[in-house]
Amino acid sequence: MNKLAVLTGGGDCPGLNAVIRAVVRSANQYGLEVLGIRDGFHGAVEGDFVPLSLADVSGILPRGGTILGTTNRDNPFQYMTKVNGVSQPLDRSEDVLRNLKGAGVDALLAIGGDGSLNISLKFADKGFPVIGIPKTIDNDLMATDQTFGFQTAVETAQEALDRLHTTAESHHRVMILEVMGRYAGWIALYAGVAGGADVILIPEIPYNLARIAYSVQQRAKQGKKFSIIVVAEGAKPSGGEMVVERLFPGRTDPVKLGGIGVKIGEDLEKHFGLETRVTVLGHLQRGGSPNSYDRVLATRYGVAAVDAALEGKFGIMVALQGREIVHVPLHQAVDQLKLVPLNDPILIAARAMGIEMGD
Repeated sequence: MNKLAVLTGGGDCPGLNAVIRAVVRSANQYGLEVLGIRDGFHGAVEGDFVPLSLADVSGILPRGGTILGTTNRDNPFQYMTKVNGVSQPLDRSEDVLRNLKGAGVDALLAIGGDGSLNISLKFADKGFPVIGIPKTIDNDLMATDQTFGFQTAVETAQEALDRLHTTAESHHRVMILEVMGRYAGWIALYAGVAGGADVILIPEIPYNLARIAYSVQQRAKQGKKFSIIVVAEGAKPSGGEMVVERLFPGRTDPVKLGGIGVKIGEDLEKHFGLETRVTVLGHLQRGGSPNSYDRVLATRYGVAAVDAALEGKFGIMVALQGREIVHVPLHQAVDQLKLVPLNDPILIAARAMGIEMGD
C-alpha cells in the first residue's frame, strides 16, 4: 500500500474537508501518498488528479464545502460523452480504472451518499479496492447510525425555527419551514423537536390537511395565535404524491424535490382561511462550517478509512454503530434508504409532547 486516492461525490455538506484532512494526515503517518480527485467521478473519468500534502489540508478543518469540488452528475457508467457531435451516455468505467491504475493508486476512498456509494460499489464489483465514507445531510444511509453533515444541517434548521418563532408570534401567523431530506424525514424530525415546532411533516407519515388545520385551530382556541410547521421536502398528502420541482435525466438522483411547503401553505389558506408564510431553507443547510460533532465524526471516518486500507479491508463502508466505527459491506449501505421508523424514540417523544405529525 503506497498511494490512496480520495474523492467527494454528490451534494456537498459540512465536514467534507474534515474527512480529507484526516485522510491526508493519517496517511502521512504511515508514509502513504494521497491523490485528490477533483469534482467527484468527473475527475476520475477525466484523470484530473492532484497530490495532497499536509500543507494542502492545513486550516481546512472548519471550512464548509470541499477543496476538491464535487458533482451529483457524471456517473462513469452513464457518462455523457460526445460521439459524432451528439452527447450520449456511455460506460466510461474502464477509463476510471485505467486512470487510477496509471496513477499508481492502490485504493479509492469515496466520500458520498447513496448515489456515489452505489457507483463505488460497482467499481468494487469490478475488483478495484474501494472504501466508502458515509456523507449526507439527509442521514438516510443504511448501516450507519449517523452520517457527518446531518447534525450541522439540523442546527441550521433549528436556528431558522428560533427566528421564525418571533415573527410568527408577532404577526399571529402560521409559519411553514421546508427543509431538505429527500425521501427521509430525519432533518425535519430532529429540527422540529429542537426548534419547538407545533407540526412536523415527514415523508414516512403521509399527512391529512384537515389534521394540520385542526391542530392550528385548537392552538388558537387556547390563546396561541401562531403555529410553526416544519415539513420535509419529501412529505406528501395521504393518497397523494411528493412535489417534484425538476427532473434531471441521466443523473444519479434524477429527481429534485421541492415545493411542498408552498403547496401546504396555499391549501391551508384556500380550504381553511389560515394566513401562512413559507420559508424554504434550501442550500443554507448544506453550507457553512461543520459543528463540533460533525468535525469529530468526519475525522474519525477519515482515519478509519485509512486504517481499513492498510488492513486490506475493501468493498466496505466505515460506519458509526453505537460509539464504535465499524466496517460494513458496501451493498448493505446502499441496498435501501434508512427512513424514520414509526417507533423511533424521537418520533415517540414528539407525539408524547402533543406535536402534530399530520396523521
